[in-house]
Amino acid sequence: MTQIKELIHMIYKVYYQETKERNPKREQTHALYIEAASDVDARQLVEDNTPYNIEFVQLLDGNHLAYEKEHADFQLTEF
Repeated sequence: MTQIKELIHMIYKVYYQETKERNPKREQTHALYIEAASDVDARQLVEDNTPYNIEFVQLLDGNHLAYEKEHADFQLTEF
């Protein structure tokens, strides 16, 4: 059962600031899309591979995922 869970990856939208040096400002919030097994894994991947200040990690599924694919600059980020 554990192996099956590890194989299932979901898509997350990660909201971030480009640097940890300044206080976060909503106007400077960016987002990237990442495939991961959990929100914790998604956060860890971004933390390990970027200098970004992560604000929020959001699971995308169903209609929300479909909307993002159609209306946003949707592109999966790979590290």
